[in-house]
Amino acid sequence: MKIAVEGCCHGELDKIYETIEYLEQKEGVKVDLLLCCGDFQAVRNEGDLKCMAVPAKYRTMQTFYKYYSGEKKAPVFTIFIGGNHEASNHLQELPYGGWVAPNIYYLGYAGVIRYKGIRIGGLSGIFKSRDYRKGHHEFPPYNPETLRSAYHIRNIEVFKLKQIQMPIDIFMSHDWPRGIYYYGSTKELLRKKKFLRQEVESNSLGSPAAEELLAHLQPNYWFSAHLHVKFAAIMQHPPKGKSAPRVTKFLSLDKCLPHREFLQIVDIPERPGSSEGLEYDPEWLAILKATNTLQRTTPHPWNPPENNGLHERWDFSASEAAMMQVVEDLSGELGIPDNFSPTVPSYNPNKPHRQATPSYNTNPQTTELCAKLGLTDIYAQVGRGEDEVARVQGSTGGEDDEDEDSLGSTDEPSEYPTDTSGLSGSFNPDEITIEDEWEEEEELKAEVKADELFDAKAGEIHTPSRMVLPEPKCSVSPPPLPDLMNLPPPSHSTPAHAQFGADGAGQGSGDDEDVTAARILKRTSIESGDAGSRGPTPRIKRRNQVIYTAAEDDECEG
Repeated sequence: MKIAVEGCCHGELDKIYETIEYLEQKEGVKVDLLLCCGDFQAVRNEGDLKCMAVPAKYRTMQTFYKYYSGEKKAPVFTIFIGGNHEASNHLQELPYGGWVAPNIYYLGYAGVIRYKGIRIGGLSGIFKSRDYRKGHHEFPPYNPETLRSAYHIRNIEVFKLKQIQMPIDIFMSHDWPRGIYYYGSTKELLRKKKFLRQEVESNSLGSPAAEELLAHLQPNYWFSAHLHVKFAAIMQHPPKGKSAPRVTKFLSLDKCLPHREFLQIVDIPERPGSSEGLEYDPEWLAILKATNTLQRTTPHPWNPPENNGLHERWDFSASEAAMMQVVEDLSGELGIPDNFSPTVPSYNPNKPHRQATPSYNTNPQTTELCAKLGLTDIYAQVGRGEDEVARVQGSTGGEDDEDEDSLGSTDEPSEYPTDTSGLSGSFNPDEITIEDEWEEEEELKAEVKADELFDAKAGEIHTPSRMVLPEPKCSVSPPPLPDLMNLPPPSHSTPAHAQFGADGAGQGSGDDEDVTAARILKRTSIESGDAGSRGPTPRIKRRNQVIYTAAEDDECEG
């Protein structure tokens, strides 16, 4: 199965699908699935734009609304997670995941599904310690604080994911697991992103919550984005019990812009006899049912239950009986129904509605899933102004009420590994402080040299050296690189003088599966030669996209 992985989407669906289509024609391949690692920007109309944490003058519709309205249909089946630039009111309608448009599926705050037998999980948002222990309390219209906290990861989602016991093939997060940079070419990363040096050297860059999940889930692949740079790593995990050590191949990609490494295609062995469509995962749904009473919709801090003598239950992993019950709840049908329906009017470029206000709507997909499984629609609950799931548990079909000690505590200090009392210094920026490196002064000089080179060689394309996966800190070695692909510039967004190239990137073999070579589709640029000519934070010219900053984030987070 050929899976295209994309970094930060930023609403550029047309460009991403056009790039995939060209690659398919050029190489004679068929991409089965597209995975987008956040900042998807599923903006339906002008009201949704006001729910996205970007300055007003940079709020643009992009192209998602065409797929939402039915004007277009995604040519490649697409699965995505949320990042930190999203139409939060839209994604909050689907806390457990669902269709945002035909052929485009959102994984929810956290989720696991199966596609053609491949088990895919994801965690939306980014880590911020000050919001980590809160419930999902945000509700439109957002204030400046909730506009941002709406996309911050919560400990309940990590707790759910840590109940998973069965192997995961692919996992996605928007921000990086903390420490993953030590398992790849750290030197190359810091050459591209000099301003990250202090955080890398102090091991404070990235998400400690994702770091825990990486250690627990140990998926074959982990894909991320957020830092707007391509970075690959191979991590061998310590063995669990008597089982063989597992290996995770990590890849982070850039955003969809000219001269950026934003897309890569990997080959995953197919699972003969598997269903052809998208399916619910019984283990994950059983975990959702078991943890339903733990969910909170208030901003008050809360810790998950632990095995510390204070809680009657702390293990919410799924038993075989619980998974069989899920199958029974779904009447034996694990296929995810194709039940997308619009909940708000779509943007009409001929009749713009600039004064539109943010909308709140429950989503029929969530309502239907909650009814089948006895789950709580937490977005609807916030909209009704209810403080705690436990108050309405009797009407949701969930488990019987339990006492406070059995459900977790708001007062006791937590020994659970994801207690963030000591993690406030983690550097995980809400906004990338250094955007659009291709417009920096050194890059502009390099592009001038590229023009001169292009003219001198009468059209001969300069192809940069191949990108190679780093030497793993384990016994696994990547296979040989595939041949380079020469790609012409598409008809959109690329300066006229620029030419496309593409590198190959080999993937290391996993513990159980022999993974074939992966390919990288890249919008190339010529690297500047003087790596030491700038300070740690270069001066940036703003164009195309703002350098998003938030003073309150800088004050609260290191």
